[in-house]
Amino acid sequence: MGSSVEHSSEEDTDVSDSETEEYAEKAREELKNGKHQVKLSDQAYTCPFCPKKKKGDFQYKELLQHASSIGNSSSQKRATKDKANHIALAKYLESDMASGEAGPSKPPVEGDTLEDHDGDEMFVWPWIGIVVNIPTGIRDGRYVGKSGSELRDQLTSRGFNPTRVRPLWNYQGHSGTAIVEFKKDWSGFTNAMSFEKDYEANHHGRRNWLATNEKKSDHYAWVARTDDYNANSILGENLRKIGDLRTIADIMEEEARKTKKLVGNLTNVIEAKKVYLLEMESKFMETESSLSQLVKEKDNLHQAYNEEIKKIETSARDHFRRIFNDHERLKSQLETQKKDLESRGQELLKRETHNEIERKKLSEDLEQNAVKNCSLQAAADEQRKTDLKVMKLADEQKREKEELHKRIIQLEKQLDAKQAVQLEIEQLRGKLNVRKHMVDEGDLEVLKDVDSLLKDMREKEQELEELETLNQTLIVHERMRNDELQDARKELVNSLKDMSVSTRIGVKRMGELNSKPFHDAMKRKYNEAEAEERSTELCSLWEEYLKDPEWHPIQVVTIDGKEQAVLKDDEKLRDLKETYGEEVYNAVTAALFEITEYNPSGRYVITELWNYEEGRRATLREGVAVLLKHWKVQKRRRGME
Repeated sequence: MGSSVEHSSEEDTDVSDSETEEYAEKAREELKNGKHQVKLSDQAYTCPFCPKKKKGDFQYKELLQHASSIGNSSSQKRATKDKANHIALAKYLESDMASGEAGPSKPPVEGDTLEDHDGDEMFVWPWIGIVVNIPTGIRDGRYVGKSGSELRDQLTSRGFNPTRVRPLWNYQGHSGTAIVEFKKDWSGFTNAMSFEKDYEANHHGRRNWLATNEKKSDHYAWVARTDDYNANSILGENLRKIGDLRTIADIMEEEARKTKKLVGNLTNVIEAKKVYLLEMESKFMETESSLSQLVKEKDNLHQAYNEEIKKIETSARDHFRRIFNDHERLKSQLETQKKDLESRGQELLKRETHNEIERKKLSEDLEQNAVKNCSLQAAADEQRKTDLKVMKLADEQKREKEELHKRIIQLEKQLDAKQAVQLEIEQLRGKLNVRKHMVDEGDLEVLKDVDSLLKDMREKEQELEELETLNQTLIVHERMRNDELQDARKELVNSLKDMSVSTRIGVKRMGELNSKPFHDAMKRKYNEAEAEERSTELCSLWEEYLKDPEWHPIQVVTIDGKEQAVLKDDEKLRDLKETYGEEVYNAVTAALFEITEYNPSGRYVITELWNYEEGRRATLREGVAVLLKHWKVQKRRRGME
């Protein structure tokens, strides 16, 4: 990597070695006279002999090292004239410019160092410096000298930044030679070359060490190359152990290959990151779309809720308004009645002054009216109690119908037998009448037949009477047993209510609303606390609807000869389904069918023995089996205790 300096045609002729010193003095005089500009500012300097160099600005010591390295360069590609110019520049900087202008020491830039060397020149890598002629002394029969740390600190203070300095020892002790290790990167190479050039500038380089006509003093140092690596000495042995011979071109090519590989890996990573970024953008778009949809649905639900609340508030206001109007009407009627009574009282007082007897009569009338009012009130209370009993009796009769259905069939069979006996009696009577007509003709045989028929008729009538007596007895016994069964069923229901038995047979409240669908529907619209309150309000409202005897959304129709209960197209149920969903609608209709089937007249919740596994009304036998099983379990537990 030679210099890129272009010279004029007059300067292209190389100066001979004998005239190098003379030409250097001439160039130095030109520098002194100001023909060439060196100083640009207090901290910036330039090389006048390298006008097209990429780096035009130097600090003082950078420019001094640049001039010394080119002036003392051993490369054949450097022109002698160019070397003489840089030697003159180095002397000019050292002698003719004030040392105070020099800035802080800084190693040369990598580009300058590489430029001064041929790419095929072999170096020991990692970069190694060699220091020789280290002063030694004899102690305890062996040579000793400066330690590696002292040499390293000394070189570091001069700006060469070695990583390690290792003195070489042999069987006699300190050999007076040390290996200086630098970093493996280009900054280490720059420090190593600065280290070599500094010693060359002070005439303590390798060439000066190998010269035989010079007196050796102080340290000599240079960068390890092929000759040092192949030397048959302790230095060569150590260099071969810790390094290899490599050219700068090889190192640069390897670094370029590593850089290319790194760039490829980074490119792959960037592409993966781009793909991941696109995926994240896609997910973000999907999430944003989903959130927008959810916000829209929330707004719609909120609007529907507000409309429903407005409807409820309007209905409540109308209801309260009707109650208030009724109250005002009743109040007006009471006021009118009060005025009438007051006027009548005044009239009575007037009559009392005129006629004492009339007063007594009026007093008696008032007492009679009071008694009548009490009687009417008692009668009304009794009527309400009677109504309740009738309603309960109606429920009980409905249950009894199911239990007595089989008995009715049996009674019908008995009735058929009775009718058959009656038919035989009628037939016998007919035959008897026929025989009586034949008796008039005087037939003795006919008289005997008549007697026989009369006897058979009496036997059949007696048999008919016995069947009627038996039938009435069975009916009475059936009613008694049915009453006992109903009482037992009630007691069984009450017992299972108080017991915590988790089996398939239990007690179910027929017509009771399931609040869970209401709570689930409200949770989709509100938070947990508000949903609980709203679901309770809505559930209570529909419980009142179910108790309303004037609301009949179910009608009984005949399908295939069987009566079945079906739902009508009811506006309340339709609005409930559209507003709160299928689950709430199903809960209300299920409770409606139950209350219609088990308590249609009372329209209130009743308890019933229920088979949860088969979804039907449980039999008394199934309930008793549950009680017996529970009793046996409790008995075993008491026995274990």
